[in-house]
Amino acid sequence: MAMWSFLRKYPVLCVSALLTLFSMVLVPPDSTYLGYLDFQVLCLLFCLMAVIQGLDSLQMFQQLANWLLKHIHSLRGLYLVLVFLPFVSSMLLTNDVALLTFVPFALYLLRLVQAEKHKIFVVVLQTVAANIGSMLTPIGNPQNLYLYTEFEWDLLSFLRITAPPVFLVAILLLLGSFFLPKQQIHVTPAAPSSFSRLHMIVYVLLFSGCLLTVLRLIPYQLITVLVLLAFLLLARPLLRKVDYGLLLTFVCFFIFSGNLSRLGGLRDFLASLMESFPLGVPVWTSQIISNVPAALLLSPFTQDPSALLLGVNLGGLGTPIASLASMISLQLYGREKDARTGSYLLFFSLVNFGLLLLLMGLSYLL
Repeated sequence: MAMWSFLRKYPVLCVSALLTLFSMVLVPPDSTYLGYLDFQVLCLLFCLMAVIQGLDSLQMFQQLANWLLKHIHSLRGLYLVLVFLPFVSSMLLTNDVALLTFVPFALYLLRLVQAEKHKIFVVVLQTVAANIGSMLTPIGNPQNLYLYTEFEWDLLSFLRITAPPVFLVAILLLLGSFFLPKQQIHVTPAAPSSFSRLHMIVYVLLFSGCLLTVLRLIPYQLITVLVLLAFLLLARPLLRKVDYGLLLTFVCFFIFSGNLSRLGGLRDFLASLMESFPLGVPVWTSQIISNVPAALLLSPFTQDPSALLLGVNLGGLGTPIASLASMISLQLYGREKDARTGSYLLFFSLVNFGLLLLLMGLSYLL
């Protein structure tokens, strides 16, 4: 029973571990293995996840949402707030944190204004918003952080690649409000919760330190030590909430990809495939194993890093498996008493695959 529970909680980790073990049979462990691991990415990812847990514990996102809700007077206005909160917040706080924070918030507010029939529409577009919004910045999602570090982009070059599809999707999300009726509503924001100002200052400083590390202005070793010390002194229980499964998944795929690169025939095949279909391969690989593992798997074989970056981010659209953040939304919606999972998956597929094909077509044209 415990094994089944672990498999359900960490399916990607389990698959990556099996693939890694298989690759270790083909390439027995040796001193080269240590060179597979990108410690900068692993440490930065740990720091960001820990600091975001700290910010989330202060309910800062809900505080922001409450401030915005004071100015909402229509269902369309509520939709725009509920969709653009994850869109914008995912750029700095990752897509999964944005959805974990704002999908339950949306479900609660839609019940409050008796607009529950729009739950599927809002949650699906929140998911699209978080997945595409997180595409913009190097820290918006794990694959961006890894690729930004791996290919040593500067921030401006990175934004030139990611900004066009993000801008287009923002316009489409705005137009989505016209699918809702002009219904007047009144939303009473939740009472503000108290929080420690000391903790808030520390978390904001640490988050700023993470941003400076991403921009290569301070060494990753320094911010890692500072984050560990701060949480050990101020919020030790939050360290248990860090997604160590994601970190282990990275370790597994670092080893798996490293071993594949030492298998001459397979390495040449993957390199040839990536050369012929630099955008299509990461997009469709993401549909099967999700976009974070796809980025780790394909990065050693690409000759076009920009296409790989676009591919794994656009590849977060499509199936729910394509992005782990999409699975979070599905699970949160599925917990609702009146959940219609079949209808959710149908609408999710129509929106995601339609948007994926549109963005891929525009990427090929541009």
